[in-house]
Amino acid sequence: MSIRIFTTGGTFDKIYFDALSEFRIGEPIVGQLLEEANVSFEYRIESLLKKDSLEIDDAEREMIRDAVCKVEESKVMIIHGTDTMVATARALLDIPHKTIVLFGSMQPARMRYSDAMYNLGVASAAVQFLPNGVHLAMNGRILDPGKVVKNRAQSCFEQSEH
Repeated sequence: MSIRIFTTGGTFDKIYFDALSEFRIGEPIVGQLLEEANVSFEYRIESLLKKDSLEIDDAEREMIRDAVCKVEESKVMIIHGTDTMVATARALLDIPHKTIVLFGSMQPARMRYSDAMYNLGVASAAVQFLPNGVHLAMNGRILDPGKVVKNRAQSCFEQSEH
């Protein structure tokens, strides 16, 4: 089994330059993290975008959707910024025959104290065992994108009643 990993930017790949929060989206770091973790599953990484998720529009969501539909792999992970991760996940909901797990981080993977590696680990396990469909892997939980909201004050995702 091979897993396709798409990167779109977001905080996961951000590089900060100063205390005023100037940043840019760096090259994807996920390959380095998986190598350091010594994973034994096959994967292919493809960078689709290098954007803060607030800058991702519907046309780019459609491009992400097309990329997921076209790959031969049935297991797909998408690294995405947390601000609009739910919107992108919802745009993928009707893709058949694939297990799709979106994840990101609240702090950049390049920082010493970051949730990035943990979320990568949860997403890597989840995509291998979850049924077909679209899922979010954040804060140590697997979440339904149709019933989740980002709680900015608590820096986490929560199931909603809607």
